[in-house]
Amino acid sequence: MKVFRLDELDGERAANEGAYLQFLRERNMSAGLYALDAGSTDPQQPHRQDEIYFVITGRGSITVGTETTTVARGSVVYVPAGVPHKFHHISEDLRVMVVFSPPES
Repeated sequence: MKVFRLDELDGERAANEGAYLQFLRERNMSAGLYALDAGSTDPQQPHRQDEIYFVITGRGSITVGTETTTVARGSVVYVPAGVPHKFHHISEDLRVMVVFSPPES
């Protein structure tokens, strides 16, 4: 069993001065913590993997392809591989768990 604590992951991510921290990598999937502060810009490019975003804290919007929706704590968003997507209009610091399948390369 592997157990992770959000506060520890966020601390490690911040110590590495990055917006993303991969904390799990297995044969068929990987998972990470993505952080975007209020008012920041999401620099993502489309990925080769399917993704699931689970919003842990914060508030903003996400556009996936041509569809836009607001997200907040508890939101879950699926993004198919290769589809452009970005968080925007971030009004409260976002902390998002990201699951990639297959693992992010």
